[in-house]
Amino acid sequence: MNSSLFYAQKKVLNEDELLLPQQDMEWFKDAKFGMFIHWGLYSIIGKGEWVMFNKRIDKDTYANLAKEFDAPKFNANTWATIAKEAGMKYMVLVTKHHDGFALWDSEASKDQFNSMHSAAKKDFVRDYVNAARDKGLKVGFYYSPLDWRFPGFFFPSMYRASAEEMKSQTYGQIRELMSDYGKIDLLWYDGGEDEWLGLGGLEFGGSSPSWHARPKDKPYTGDFSWEPLRLNSIVRELQPKIVINPRSGWKGDFDTREKEDGGMQTDRPWERCFTISKGGWGWKPNAEVRPLEFLLTKFVKVICMGGNFLLNVGPNADGEIEPLQVTRLQGMGAWLKTNGEAVYGTRGGPIPFNDDWGGTTQKGNTIFVYIINWPDNGTLQIPYSGTKIKEATYLATDETVDFKQDKGLITIKRNDNSQDDIITVIKLKIQ
Repeated sequence: MNSSLFYAQKKVLNEDELLLPQQDMEWFKDAKFGMFIHWGLYSIIGKGEWVMFNKRIDKDTYANLAKEFDAPKFNANTWATIAKEAGMKYMVLVTKHHDGFALWDSEASKDQFNSMHSAAKKDFVRDYVNAARDKGLKVGFYYSPLDWRFPGFFFPSMYRASAEEMKSQTYGQIRELMSDYGKIDLLWYDGGEDEWLGLGGLEFGGSSPSWHARPKDKPYTGDFSWEPLRLNSIVRELQPKIVINPRSGWKGDFDTREKEDGGMQTDRPWERCFTISKGGWGWKPNAEVRPLEFLLTKFVKVICMGGNFLLNVGPNADGEIEPLQVTRLQGMGAWLKTNGEAVYGTRGGPIPFNDDWGGTTQKGNTIFVYIINWPDNGTLQIPYSGTKIKEATYLATDETVDFKQDKGLITIKRNDNSQDDIITVIKLKIQ
């Protein structure tokens, strides 16, 4: 595991040298919608992806779950078909979460803790990659450098040899993922920042201790590091066009939002990850699936602010995405079949999102207005001081919209016969 091959690369690039050219980011900014998939041994327990840590399960006891992990109903083609029908353009599979279990034939994995040595005896990552490509979807890998099996993660200065062994595993596994599956489009790190190292992120109290990233002003002060520039230089050498998120300690090609939707951004692409069910990312039985109207509203808010929406599903231990989650995704797909012109390939704005009524996207000389909430009188006034509007139509029906443009204001009168049941989209052609 300490082979120098894991660390070798032609050159360690600096922060800016690692960045993709803007033209290589266009597919990501155009895509808007992706599927996140959290699935692993924790799906057997059904208490979320943090169950090993939160319940303090002995690592050997937890490892025995691999003997039960046979996933009899796993079908990557089904997953990819669901994503495609939902209108998603890319997928991101959790290849290894913080519990250390790898969903591929990982030779670098400590103690062969991987799916080829589970009851399934399967390389799930390979099946996933093939299925996504077959459906024309971009391929993304989530990977966590964290591994709760190593004391060196919690106390890297005290258990330096363990921390270095964990680091070697990370470099070895990243090389495997970047070398063995053809072209990979996106790498989604989680928990690799140096601020996560050490015990400072543990929060005690209550019945379930939890983990939080260290505050940015109180980083780990020891000399152990993931060396994110070196790690990502290897990634860039093996996958020159891959889009990388910022959670490895390097700023990445785009920003990631988990708890906040973010504001209007023009300088950096960004993505909002979110769960289709309440209560976490990994599978939990009877978890409440969020209503379609809620999910669509969240989605629209993000794209109007210039971001992408990465929506998570948590398949059960058998490998199935639950029927109600599938139904929600089908609902989003149906809405996108009608309104996709206002979504894909657009950019946020030019009228900022407003929680009172909605927001806009733009593509060329077309502005798309998303109306989430109409005033009670059916007449909406929107501040706008841009180019003159030539025509306005309802996107769903192509019917003409009753509108008036005065200096600094657009007034739109609602046509009850031309309404989408959830969100109205109006197409404005400007000069």
